[in-house]
Amino acid sequence: MSVTALDPATALVVVDLQQGILAAPGDPYPTSEVLARNVRLAAAFRAAGLPVVLVRVSFAPDGADLVPGRTELARPRATPPEGWDTLAAELHDPSDTVVTKHNWGAFHGTDLDVQLRRRGVTQLVLTGVATSIGVESTARAAFEHGYHVTLAVDAMTDMDAQAHRNSVERIFPRLGETGTTEEILDLLDKSR
Repeated sequence: MSVTALDPATALVVVDLQQGILAAPGDPYPTSEVLARNVRLAAAFRAAGLPVVLVRVSFAPDGADLVPGRTELARPRATPPEGWDTLAAELHDPSDTVVTKHNWGAFHGTDLDVQLRRRGVTQLVLTGVATSIGVESTARAAFEHGYHVTLAVDAMTDMDAQAHRNSVERIFPRLGETGTTEEILDLLDKSR
């Protein structure tokens, strides 16, 4: 792990910390621990005057906006429970930017890039659930969009520890820098 710096225009981008996803167990970190670390990161970013972007995934009740295409794994077609896509109350602040996505990554089909560029953001600190799906997809797109990418690897989790480990050890080092919540908070504190 080697987070070396935070740009003066860094944003925290939190992926899918919403009721329906937080209700599931996380591996290797429980979702409750991931949420607590994200609450600390968000508070520190806000205190530093840096943007916090909360990304949520949502779909029309009839599934009409689900990404089409054949896959080998069946996708759920049941109507999700009421409120499953509501952001965690303890994380959300009125000053945050909220982006709603309809697929894995937070860039495609959303205004995330426009929101970040309008604020002059050059670096993203990414967190959330699931490491190997929403976070990794967003990290890949962020790298392709030219952002410096930092991944807070203990402020994210997956449904499978092996999938988390694969992203952290094999994919993320190719996209940016990885570090812990404490390392990022320390760098944020030193940059003030």
